[in-house]
Amino acid sequence: EMAELEGAAKAGLIGRIRPPRHPTPTRQPTLLAQRQAGAAEPNAISPLVGWRRRLGRHVEERETREMAELVTRTSQQRTGARRLWARRRDHSARPTVTADVRGDAERLVREMALTSTRTASGALIDSKAAKKAKKRVLILISDTGGGHRASAEALEAALAQVSPDKVDVDIVDIWTQYGAWPFNTMVEGYRVAAKYPQLLWRPCYFLTSCPPVMACINLQMRLTCTQGFTQCMRDHDPHLVVSMHPLAQHVPINVLEKLGGGERKVPFATVVTDLGSAHATWFDKRVDTCFVPSDAVRRVGERCGLVASQLRQHGLPVRPSFWTGGHKREALAAELDLNAERKTVLIVGGGDGVGSLETIVTSMAGEAARRVPDKAQIVVVCGKNAKLQAKLVEKTWTGVDVRVRGFISRMSDYMEVADCIVTKAGPGTIAEAAIRGLPTMLSSFLPGQEAGNVPFVIDSGFGEYSARPRKIARTVTGWLQDGSKLDAMSEAAAKAGEPHSTGTTAIASDLMEVINGAHLSLSESERLLQQSAQ
Repeated sequence: EMAELEGAAKAGLIGRIRPPRHPTPTRQPTLLAQRQAGAAEPNAISPLVGWRRRLGRHVEERETREMAELVTRTSQQRTGARRLWARRRDHSARPTVTADVRGDAERLVREMALTSTRTASGALIDSKAAKKAKKRVLILISDTGGGHRASAEALEAALAQVSPDKVDVDIVDIWTQYGAWPFNTMVEGYRVAAKYPQLLWRPCYFLTSCPPVMACINLQMRLTCTQGFTQCMRDHDPHLVVSMHPLAQHVPINVLEKLGGGERKVPFATVVTDLGSAHATWFDKRVDTCFVPSDAVRRVGERCGLVASQLRQHGLPVRPSFWTGGHKREALAAELDLNAERKTVLIVGGGDGVGSLETIVTSMAGEAARRVPDKAQIVVVCGKNAKLQAKLVEKTWTGVDVRVRGFISRMSDYMEVADCIVTKAGPGTIAEAAIRGLPTMLSSFLPGQEAGNVPFVIDSGFGEYSARPRKIARTVTGWLQDGSKLDAMSEAAAKAGEPHSTGTTAIASDLMEVINGAHLSLSESERLLQQSAQ
């Protein structure tokens, strides 16, 4: 402190002072201690304290003046840079910009574009090293049913086939892993709602179709889940984000924009996995590309504000085993422990085994035993419903062979052996059944979400719908008795399934084009040019 005061005295800011006897001043007694000692209260501040305060005020005023001058100079420089950039962009004023300045600016943009790129967190990385590394693709889903993950895994396999050893794919259930309560319980909530579609699912679906309600939900998502989703993006640092769930558009895009400083640097694509209809939450006007599987879904996207350049129509993503033709039926039947000589009815309850499977199987077995005794076999896929699987295995069946399975991975082979299928109106199962040319009997659908899949099957001529187990059994048994009708429906199914057999690889090819074509945006290039001009 004394050294600072001496320096101020030499500068003429304050009068010279005499140094105290001791180099380090002793601590002055407090006012309370002086009162207790009987000393009079000081009426003036000591000279040392006064000098320090005057010196502090002087230094503060000087720093304030310097800061104001710095701000003024910076503002003038920015104004000059903006004017220079305006003249640079104005064709009529181009002669006023020297060739050296223009060449330096353009060269800077080219060099920065070639030598660096931006990650999701906004950090610059060396692009030469990035080219050698794999491109990171983040697929966002939610395990609400088995279809979203199956489609995501199919797309992962297609990306690996289209660009082998060049892509690293991460499939993330973003709501369960990074969401906040109550959104991280979405999977369990879906299972409960799917068991009571009219009581729970229907009101939820149509309430969220109302824009004010969805706006409130999006606000709550942003307030509660932004931090977790930000961590997700930083953990995976993707070159491309692909959403395969209707609720994985709004908040992730906001997070990417925030990480990019107000402008999204990472491409974002949506792959709609609904077939005959789609919820409005699938479509966000900020996405780079949105893949739709049918004309009906394309029309929904157009009504939601997406332009033609954003929409690309391919088939629905299906598993790799459906990309090529099937194997010989007899060999597959032997591998699956089935009788190739019998008419085979495949009954599927979905990934979670949701639906009145037990009643349908009982009715189907009774009708087949009565009308085609000892000529049919029923394969029941219970999915993850182990309780139902155990219950059906314990039953005794007469006049018909019933084979019960749990969660299977060879669905393509079972469809190859089957003559027809009974299933809920899930889009993935319908597309896969169409590829295998299976006449399809729809037994149920989720209101709103899967309602459009029913007319897709009926209008295409390869199936029917009924929610009554007895009518389902009578209709399917009639197909088994009428071979010509079964063949005609099989041909119609194969025709409807043609786009879906090649759709997955087509989507993967387009996504690779999005990744490889993602360069610096126009605004980013302009920003770099402004910095160079300044």
